[in-house]
Amino acid sequence: MVKTKNKLTSFADHLDKEYGAKGTFTRDAYEQEFETFKLGVMLQELRKEKGLTQEQLANKCGTTKTYISRIENNSSDIRLSTLMRIIQVGLGGHLNLNVSL
Repeated sequence: MVKTKNKLTSFADHLDKEYGAKGTFTRDAYEQEFETFKLGVMLQELRKEKGLTQEQLANKCGTTKTYISRIENNSSDIRLSTLMRIIQVGLGGHLNLNVSL
């Protein structure tokens, strides 16, 4: 029996291989898309924790069910003012931003 070592690749190395090094156009585009995806998932989880349907959340914050669905499914960009309204008025929370350079 021949033993072989499994070569594991770190996630960072995988990203470098698939999308290029940090700071390249392709990698930056991937990371921006991933942040948008995370935002949609976070909003969906918060909405469900509050026991709200997409339509109920939309009604509370003055938008449409379709728009909430598009945000949750990463199909739409969201304006900061709309995001704040969804979080504050629709979900009863507070938005905190963090910027990394």
